Amino acid sequence: MVIRSVGLGQSRQYRWIKKLQRSPVLRKVVLGSLGVLCFLVIWQFVCMTELLRLPTPLKVIAETWELIVDPFYKSSGTDVGLGWQILASLRRVAIGFSLAAIIGVGLGMLIGSSRVLYDAVDPILQVLRPVPPLAWLPISLAALRDNEPAAIFVIFITAIWPIIINTIVGVQQIPKDYKNVARVLQLSGKDYFVNILVPATVPYVFTGLRIGIGLSWLAIVAAEMLIGGVGIGFFIWDAWNSSLVSEIIVAVIYVGIVGLVLDRSVAFVGRLLSHGEEPHS
Repeated sequence: MVIRSVGLGQSRQYRWIKKLQRSPVLRKVVLGSLGVLCFLVIWQFVCMTELLRLPTPLKVIAETWELIVDPFYKSSGTDVGLGWQILASLRRVAIGFSLAAIIGVGLGMLIGSSRVLYDAVDPILQVLRPVPPLAWLPISLAALRDNEPAAIFVIFITAIWPIIINTIVGVQQIPKDYKNVARVLQLSGKDYFVNILVPATVPYVFTGLRIGIGLSWLAIVAAEMLIGGVGIGFFIWDAWNSSLVSEIIVAVIYVGIVGLVLDRSVAFVGRLLSHGEEPHS
C-alpha cells in the first residue's frame, strides 16, 4: 500500500512536470508566482531581523489596505486615490509620447533617407540624446511658464531621441535589393514609402517606441515630484514628506506594473504590424 501511494505521488509529480514542459504559459505563471513568493518571504525575513528599516509586506498591506481596495476615491484638492493619480500621469504621458512618436518617426525617416541630412544632424542627436530627463525641466518651465505643458514637454523631449535614432537605423538598414527592385519597377515616392520603406522599418520603429514609452513613464514620475499637483510622482513625494513609507512602496509597485503594461502593449502592437517579426535593438 505504501509503495503504491509513493508510485501515485511520483506519477502525479511527473504529470505536473510534463504539463510545465508542454505549456510555456503555465510554466511562466508557476515559476513567476514562485519567484514573487520567494521575494516576499525574503523581504519579510530581512525586515523582521531589522537588517532594513522598512515595513514588512504584511505591514504594508495592513497600512494601505483602503488605498489598495479603493484606488478611485476622491476627497478634496490633491487628496485622491492612486487610480486617479496614475490616470493623471498617463494622460501627460499619452500627450507627450504621441507627439514624440509622430514627429520622431517622421524625422527619422526623413533623416535616414538622406546621407547629407544625416551627417548634418547626427552631432546634434548625439549631444542631446544623453541629457537626463530632469535636466530639461528647468528649461521647459522657463520657456513655457506653466507646470502642465512643461511636464508634457519633458515627456516629449525624453521620448523623441530613441524614436528618431531607431527609425534612422531602420531606414538605413533597408536591403539594397529592395531599392533596386523599386528602381526597376519605377515605383513612385508614395508606393516606395507604403510598400517598402514602412514595412522594412516597422520593427526598428517599434523598438524605438518601446524604449521611448519606458523613458516617458520614468520621466513623468520624476518630473511630477518637482512640479507638484496630481500625479503618481507627486503622490510618492507627498507620501515621503508625510513619512508614509508603506504608501510609497505600494505606489512604486503600481508604477512598475503600469510600466510593464505600457511596454508590453507597444510590443504587442509592433508584433501585429510586423507580422510577428521580432523588434531590432
